[in-house]
Amino acid sequence: MGRALHFPLTGTARGIRKATHAHGAGESGLGKLIELHAVNGAGDVMITVALASTVFFSVPTDEARGRVALYLAITMAPFTLLAPVIGPLLDRIPHGRRAAMAGAMLARAFLALLLSSAVVTGGIELYPAALGVLVASRAYGVVRSAVVPRLLPPTFSLVKANSRVTLGGLLATGVAAPIGAGLQVLGPRYPLYGAFAIFIAGTFLSFTLPHKVDSAKGEDRALLAADEEHLHGPQLIKKKVRRPGLRTVGTAVTHALGANASLRCLSGFLIFFLAFLLREHPLTGESAAVSLGIVGVSAGAGNALGTAVGAWLKQRAPEIIIVTVVALVLGTAIIAALFFGAALVACLAAVAGFAQALAKLSLDALIQRDVPELVRTSAFARSETLLQMAWVIGGGIGIVLPLNGTLGLSVAAAIVAAGWLTTVRGLLSSARHGGAARPRVA
Repeated sequence: MGRALHFPLTGTARGIRKATHAHGAGESGLGKLIELHAVNGAGDVMITVALASTVFFSVPTDEARGRVALYLAITMAPFTLLAPVIGPLLDRIPHGRRAAMAGAMLARAFLALLLSSAVVTGGIELYPAALGVLVASRAYGVVRSAVVPRLLPPTFSLVKANSRVTLGGLLATGVAAPIGAGLQVLGPRYPLYGAFAIFIAGTFLSFTLPHKVDSAKGEDRALLAADEEHLHGPQLIKKKVRRPGLRTVGTAVTHALGANASLRCLSGFLIFFLAFLLREHPLTGESAAVSLGIVGVSAGAGNALGTAVGAWLKQRAPEIIIVTVVALVLGTAIIAALFFGAALVACLAAVAGFAQALAKLSLDALIQRDVPELVRTSAFARSETLLQMAWVIGGGIGIVLPLNGTLGLSVAAAIVAAGWLTTVRGLLSSARHGGAARPRVA
């Protein structure tokens, strides 16, 4: 009887472990990173559920817009100033990556406890605590990007490894979101208690990663020098360039980063604009909550599909993939703006999620192909920071825009068009010339 009652838990755990450790991921340590990222995604969605219910759903629409705008101003604005500092700061602790990831988990655990009282009282401490969660989450994301190249199985490319890690986080988010919603029914504190427990588990799980995660062998920082003599190697020390950046990684990477920034800006815009639009004007025949759920599920499904397709397209030209998916989003946004309706809104959310995932994986592939090994992890850190800043800008636009569907989706199309038109020529030119193969990280 004991074994029978115990089997659902142990059987599920064995199944998850078998999936995450398949194809050499267990031996390399990538499987443990996949599990850690799943824990990270589950904890983040618990906090998101609690904050969304407090800041957005609990008050009338006009007041909610003011609250969310205040939330962005107090949390996101300082974050945009802190974000560029995170990458260079973490570059200075390459031998403490496991401790950095554990610290990010532990910080969010205790901030979740602080938020558990703030969501009930509505105290001002909600905003600095939310800012702390954002900073800790981004710090974790930067370190995770730097860790992945150290845990590649022999048969994996970097794009496939990132696809596996991202998909693990998405699946965990999909499982944790309804659990968080159920806990929210019991009270606004309970999703945050759940987040506390999850992040405490993540703190201990961080230290189960292999010791080679803390190795900095062969690494250095990307430099703000556009000429070839400053690219990498001993010249990094000789020239003593002070400010790290992304301009040494080649035009393909910078154009791909620009295209990805437009998609990330679109993501932030759609999240906030559609949240308020559908609350005030739900989809035909549906409540506001159901309307938001339909759009959210569409975006999540598109994101998961893009992540899965990314592994299959790993040998295709990344530049062509980015140009194609951004053009697909642009066309969908134009159609949705011209013929605004429930089905097209859901379709745009799905296509945007699909394109964002696939374009990000293609950007990762370009960094792997074109960035010298010495500066590859630094390039990952800085690209993540710039993409997060683009999301903040898009979210701010979505907050202030009038609640008009055609106008909003026209702005969405303009955001994507700006990114596509400014990068398409450079990406196609890079695809024609190709990129030199780079050695894998040891």
